[in-house]
Amino acid sequence: MKTIKIKILSASIIAILAITAGCNDFLETDPLFTQDAENYFQNEGDYELALIGAYDLLQGSFMNVWIGEIASDNSIAGGESVNDTKGLHEIDEMTHGGVNIELRNVFRWNYAGVTRANYIMENKDNINFDGKDLIIAEARFLRAYYYFQLVKYFGDIPLIVDKRLGVDQVQDLERTPASEVYAQIEEDLEAASAVIDWTAQIKGRVNKGAALALLGKVYLYQDKFAQSASTLDRAVTEGGYSLLDDYEQLFTAASEGSSESVFEIEYSGLEGGSYDCLICLEGNAAPGFHGIRQYNGPVYGDGNSYNLPTQELYDAFENNDLRRDASVLDIDAFIAALPNASEVTYAIGQGGHTGFYNNKYIKRQGEIGLPDNDLTSPVNYRVIRYADVLLMAAEAHNRSGNDGQALIYLNEVRQRANVSQISSSGTQLTEDIWNERRFELSGEGHRFFDLVRTDQASEAIDNFTPNKNELFPLPQVEIDLAGGNWSQNPGY
Repeated sequence: MKTIKIKILSASIIAILAITAGCNDFLETDPLFTQDAENYFQNEGDYELALIGAYDLLQGSFMNVWIGEIASDNSIAGGESVNDTKGLHEIDEMTHGGVNIELRNVFRWNYAGVTRANYIMENKDNINFDGKDLIIAEARFLRAYYYFQLVKYFGDIPLIVDKRLGVDQVQDLERTPASEVYAQIEEDLEAASAVIDWTAQIKGRVNKGAALALLGKVYLYQDKFAQSASTLDRAVTEGGYSLLDDYEQLFTAASEGSSESVFEIEYSGLEGGSYDCLICLEGNAAPGFHGIRQYNGPVYGDGNSYNLPTQELYDAFENNDLRRDASVLDIDAFIAALPNASEVTYAIGQGGHTGFYNNKYIKRQGEIGLPDNDLTSPVNYRVIRYADVLLMAAEAHNRSGNDGQALIYLNEVRQRANVSQISSSGTQLTEDIWNERRFELSGEGHRFFDLVRTDQASEAIDNFTPNKNELFPLPQVEIDLAGGNWSQNPGY
């Protein structure tokens, strides 16, 4: 969040689970050393600061944009070379294994978020004050979000609820079946959505729409279509959301918190950072990483040329689809149309080049943060947009036998995109909705997980191995730190 100063707790799951009090910024005391993790929650302010700490780990969600696209058929890793951010290139080629720094970051950052939420829940009954129920509800939402990331990446994972663990206890942990993790996620989101209001009191905090939308998504991932449909319907009918008229403006800093925003992660361009600690950033790292290498020209800023859309994605759009050029930047066509085209230059990285760039999360002039400005974009990550809610609801209704409502939701999205209405039904409508998700949400980090949950991944993704690549491997170092008690995911 834009006001958060809290950094990651440690570099391993053992430290993450054992040390939940936070760092110096989190537990500043006056005088020093008079307060520790065991006597921290003594007033309302302590709970508020702890909640900010739990929100802070949302910063790492830019990894979803990278991995969710690069692991799919939408984009390639790109970058300076195949050895630069090597983990992304391994994921791109489907050669990743248990030693992969990007996947370890996903694992430990999300467990750090779980731990901070659990720290609040462990102490939820210490004192009473007005508004505590909302803090607890938001903590449960955050725990559900972090666990959802973990279970969709890794499957069975250790499930820890409402407590902290010591190092010795961590070595006794076992992986919990994904079904039980999902049950806890549902419980947390159902409780959160019953308490949180439709309008957040503070910018950047979640509202009821976010809780319902995430719950509906969780149901959809488990093929609980009727429950998903009824939950998402509430977000549609009660949330007051609407699609923005101009799709091209959706991902600008000026459009954050728009009528289409259901769940956004706040970023700031006012505080710098370094490549040594991406989770320490207050800015969004994705736009700078996606930027055009050594670019010198109007509109955009230079960047690192990662996460490059493919020709196949660009060609999949209908020519009159307004989302194509808003989502995928054809750099040579863009430059050729400029009045000073001969003066505009850019470089090609050795990590791969497609001629296309992610036009949703890309460094633009006027949205450039402090040095290193590759890491400090103020552009928020739109985790869930209203268009996504409509398409999830369309799929849930279609797959629970209500094609009529599914078509209403689907065609509302297509009308904004300037493409023809669809009138299909049954399994053809299901495929139409899946295709629409690709066009509407490309570049936002959903594609790989959509392909996996709909059993399309093996046909769509090069080098994808069925019964293996549906999940990512657990980081080997975490298996070792847990005493070798966890089995690795199949095939790795």
